[in-house]
Amino acid sequence: MPLRIYNVLGREKQDFEPIEPGKVGIYVCGPTVYDFPHIGHAKTYTAFDVVVRYLRYTGLDVLYVQNITDVGHLLDTEEDRILKKARQTQSKPMQVVETYTKAYFDAMDALGVGRPDISPRASGHIPEQIKLIETLIRKEHAYVSEGSVYFDVTTDPDYGKLSNRRVEAQAAGSRVEVRGEKRNPEDFALWKRADPEHILRWDSPWGEGFPGWHVECSAMAKKYLGATFDIHGGGIDNIFPHNESEIAQSECANEVDFARYWMLVGSLMVPDRDGNPVKMSKSLGNFVTLADALKKYRPEAIRMFMLSVHYSNPITYEDGAIDGAERGWERIYNAVRLTRRAMNSAPAGSGDGSAILDVVQKTRADFAAAMDDDFTTPLAIATLQELTREVNTLLNSGTAVGLDVLNAIHAAYTDLGGTVLGLIPEHDAAAGGDGAREGALIELLIKMRAEARVNKNWAESDRIRNELAKVGVTLEDRPDGTIWKTT
Repeated sequence: MPLRIYNVLGREKQDFEPIEPGKVGIYVCGPTVYDFPHIGHAKTYTAFDVVVRYLRYTGLDVLYVQNITDVGHLLDTEEDRILKKARQTQSKPMQVVETYTKAYFDAMDALGVGRPDISPRASGHIPEQIKLIETLIRKEHAYVSEGSVYFDVTTDPDYGKLSNRRVEAQAAGSRVEVRGEKRNPEDFALWKRADPEHILRWDSPWGEGFPGWHVECSAMAKKYLGATFDIHGGGIDNIFPHNESEIAQSECANEVDFARYWMLVGSLMVPDRDGNPVKMSKSLGNFVTLADALKKYRPEAIRMFMLSVHYSNPITYEDGAIDGAERGWERIYNAVRLTRRAMNSAPAGSGDGSAILDVVQKTRADFAAAMDDDFTTPLAIATLQELTREVNTLLNSGTAVGLDVLNAIHAAYTDLGGTVLGLIPEHDAAAGGDGAREGALIELLIKMRAEARVNKNWAESDRIRNELAKVGVTLEDRPDGTIWKTT
């Protein structure tokens, strides 16, 4: 079946057909770097990490662009978020930007989220934004007022088509107090006049100022992906006014469609005092930083949690939910470990386990069907869980399993659970890499413990188990031997 994507622009699933066969251009709204990334960022960027991984897995050439907003994202008080943080910390604005940009990428790296191909900064693309604004003024979609430039929403009959919020239905001044320099209360800023105390400022045909938040994404998306590209992604909370304004200014300036498919990720929620889910937000002060979450949980457990619901649905962050996701991940990864361990001593050929090859083939087919249906990761994970049940049954049965079968099982786990979902660590004692030495030492201690048990030296056996537990390694004795996992 073809890949189908739920296109928010149109509110229906549609067959995905790239503009250029074999190539995909994706733009995802990146973070505003004025604070540490929180667990809500993990939901959005893990979702698109998996989208990009799967598209590449199917053989498509993906160009993934995700911006860094380092100027122009204003609070409702029209105060720049970067400048506010700079005043609070008595820092230079670009110190704030560098600090939190690094924190963002460090957290994403730890979570296993791949780096975008291009991470353009808004402050590095001022000429492109000025050019776009000049085009909108020339085409009478924008106007200059007291040194600022605003987009006139009444000139775009399609304004609101993504969010289904039409201009006539919007109350005047519903977001911010109506500025007298605007023709219409819904008009949004393309360029803002810089007050004397505003440090971030650039020369423009309209005087010194800085760009509006929305125009930044339009300019950067066009520069790297063209006037029309395949997929635009982001969080559902930015559908209005940000995404809506991107569409309006881009299509009015370029007179072509902006993005063909719109994918928006559901919010991450947290329980309030009464246990009711509310959106996690820095402004509400109810956020958990990714750094703190990663101190408590494995990155794979956080990914498993995020992927346990469809990307477009909300999910509530609770310790119990993460614990459950971690247990589910452990079941899958322990089967991977069992497989890798069996590969070390398996005879050539298929042995007596060839029947499971049909299960492996079905797993791959069912996984692809789930992902082709709008990237339905819960069903994709379910296929790995079913494979895990079959693998555990086989490897614990005493059946002689040949290397060919074990290689097929391992390839399914690494392709689907690793390459696509990012749930299977790349480095392992059986696979080599950075974790090989640590894993080999753990395996050596397990062998020493097994010898102690054979000699009925229970005190030594318990001592090894306890010492490993102190450094976060848990042992599980099974009929076919002992496996280990980190906690």
